[in-house]
Amino acid sequence: MFLTALRRSSSILNSFKPLHDRVLVERVAAETKTKGGIMLPEKSQGKVLEATVVAAGAGARNEKGEVVALSVKPGDRVLLPEYGGTKVIVDNKEYSIFRESDLLGVFH
Repeated sequence: MFLTALRRSSSILNSFKPLHDRVLVERVAAETKTKGGIMLPEKSQGKVLEATVVAAGAGARNEKGEVVALSVKPGDRVLLPEYGGTKVIVDNKEYSIFRESDLLGVFH
């Protein structure tokens, strides 16, 4: 049963494509230990601002009506703003949707 749920969630994400200039991201897990091995309580863990792009839209239209392609693609690691985005939960896994213009940068 678990495998069926896992396959179903991955098929949902594979069939989902954000519209226009929106990007679906999965935040990187927060660090729960320091480098010295000390466990951090949830309250002292910082908000995670790094994420991986799961899916991206085709792009926004400019004044001439032409589609301007996005500069990010699935698999890119991006820097998120501290606030914003729309939270989406699929099979108990949390994702966020941002406009590409809200993303702060791409890690290379």
